[in-house]
Amino acid sequence: MTARAYILLLTISVSLTSAISVRARTVQARDHLTAEEIELVKDAQVLDKRIDVFIKAADRRLLAIIGAQAASAMQLKKDSESWGELPSGTRAELIGDISKIFDEAITNIDDVSSRDEKNPLIPKALRQLAAAASRIVEQLKPLEAQATSDAEASTFDQLTENAESIVQAANKLPPPVEKKGKSKTEKTKDTN
Repeated sequence: MTARAYILLLTISVSLTSAISVRARTVQARDHLTAEEIELVKDAQVLDKRIDVFIKAADRRLLAIIGAQAASAMQLKKDSESWGELPSGTRAELIGDISKIFDEAITNIDDVSSRDEKNPLIPKALRQLAAAASRIVEQLKPLEAQATSDAEASTFDQLTENAESIVQAANKLPPPVEKKGKSKTEKTKDTN
């Protein structure tokens, strides 16, 4: 199977889980990205850089959920210059935002795949997204047991399903191709 087939399979899986969970969504519609983040996504024209923006946006919501005290004040100030203030909302809203960010990232990967399925950035971006999805879900797992409403529980479920779909698609990719050629140390050994 090609990378396009894996991305298509992932997109179908995410779409189905999204359709199933529509009935469970009671959280009001809201933008899952801030205005500053939307601009950063627009500015990032290369796929892996755009996925980096989505990952950072998801990490900012994780930071808002877990608590800003986990990050250094200097880093938060630096980030606020280009990223804006940390997003706010209920825990259910922020988790829903992360799920939607993952979904939008997959849509971006799929769009690139539909235009150029042999693009070497597709596997790289998918692996980056899978690593971030695994890490974020793992950090949020302890909070899932503390869900206080059905809406919050369903957002945890949706996030977990999206992350699992991403990880499964990344696991189906062929192993990364190592670049052939000599490293700098090997070249210096050969010249001596």
